[in-house]
Amino acid sequence: MYYKISDFENDWAYESQATTKVLNNITDESLNQKVYEDGRTLGVLAWHLVTSLETMPAHAGILPQKAPNTNVPKNAKTIVAEYEKVSKILIDTLVEKWTDDSLKDDIPMFGQTWKKGNVLSSIILHQTHHRGQITVLMRQAGLKVPGVYGPAKEEWASMNMNSPQ
Repeated sequence: MYYKISDFENDWAYESQATTKVLNNITDESLNQKVYEDGRTLGVLAWHLVTSLETMPAHAGILPQKAPNTNVPKNAKTIVAEYEKVSKILIDTLVEKWTDDSLKDDIPMFGQTWKKGNVLSSIILHQTHHRGQITVLMRQAGLKVPGVYGPAKEEWASMNMNSPQ
């Protein structure tokens, strides 16, 4: 749970940059990659990151409610541009609307009662969860996966080192 808006801002600066770095390695051709027949595609998961940055904060009252755009773009760069735009809107609006003191307030979220500080934690954890799924699909599609919390396989190799087991 977050107790200070500035702590979320600092974490979000890193996490959103990491997500952008991952999304920038997706290609138009890879958007249909999936793990199994009925599974979500890479494009659907990437677009879900964009739309959830609108829907989760909207449920919490940070952003205005609107129907999510479920039409997955056919262009990977469009997904990245929309992610960057929505990410900036989220942080700018959050700083305007919520205060450190308000993070202890209870709000209704998805049929439960959450603290506002927990909403911010959930936004980051939700994104991290799906970013991990995206990197698996990227590997399956033969794409380079950038390191997020340390070097990725290719980055270790570029340093003439083996990745730790």
